[in-house]
Amino acid sequence: MVRKVIVTCAVTGAIHTPSMSPYLPITEKEIADAAVEAAQAGASIIHLHARDPKTGRPDQSPERFAPILSSISERSDAVLNITTGGSPSMTLDERLQPALIYAPEVASLNMGSMNFGAFQGVERIQNYKHDWERAHLEGTRSGVFRNTFSDIEGILRRCGDQGTRFEYECYDVGHLYTLAHFLDRQLAKPPLFIQTIFGVLGGIGNHPEDVINMRRTADRLFGNDYVWSVLGVGRAQLPIASMAIAAGGNLRVGLEDSLWLRPGQMAKSSAEQVIAACTVIGALGLEVASPTQAREMLGLNSQNRITPSRVAQALS
Repeated sequence: MVRKVIVTCAVTGAIHTPSMSPYLPITEKEIADAAVEAAQAGASIIHLHARDPKTGRPDQSPERFAPILSSISERSDAVLNITTGGSPSMTLDERLQPALIYAPEVASLNMGSMNFGAFQGVERIQNYKHDWERAHLEGTRSGVFRNTFSDIEGILRRCGDQGTRFEYECYDVGHLYTLAHFLDRQLAKPPLFIQTIFGVLGGIGNHPEDVINMRRTADRLFGNDYVWSVLGVGRAQLPIASMAIAAGGNLRVGLEDSLWLRPGQMAKSSAEQVIAACTVIGALGLEVASPTQAREMLGLNSQNRITPSRVAQALS
């Protein structure tokens, strides 16, 4: 049988700001439309953040997610993955609310506290559209993205008890060992959906040896109990995705992770990046996994599938 490759798409995120790209989706409609376009292009999982529609600032209020979730689920059967990472400046309770309220099939879970540098481009932006943007980026110079053992355990218990499974986001080798700790305690349950992330300042780099090291470590710790995916930040997005596909892995793309389609050319949508990734998958003689196939591969709970009626009921 031809191997199926899961494509995840993260359409907006919480680090990039409106001044960085005119194509970054901001409003609920823009985010939902971007997600549906990405799903139509081949993404089987959509990783979701929300934003204030007027300022573009990251917003984790459940009410902000409601129209996004309803609109996507009405038009697509993609797996909806709600972030618990939110923004590094948010409290854990703020970050966790949407996943608790909507109990999605998948929620992201960061596997360790870390420096998360996004301040490098502060001076390159000449004119900021909104006052919050510069301080948001500059704040990553002195801030710490908090994900303590206690935080992780709380998310595993509170969301896991509702049937939600997790995209385990691992930014360095130590995060894999942290996940192994929770697997040993039976708080994390296989199959583990492990997203290894390369190129964030403060995490592991984006050299091919870094990718190989993370893969070998995960193989040793988890054997056949995990599904491997990669996320390359910025210009590393497609090269690292291509490496992973060839080595038996899956991938994530989207404007959350990179604003570019190729050197010197901004991506006009996350769907463009999905199409590029799917082209690589096809060129290697593999097939893109459908949402149904992704659900089977990850052992997702059908009762947690987001629908417009579940969204309305959750807020009632």
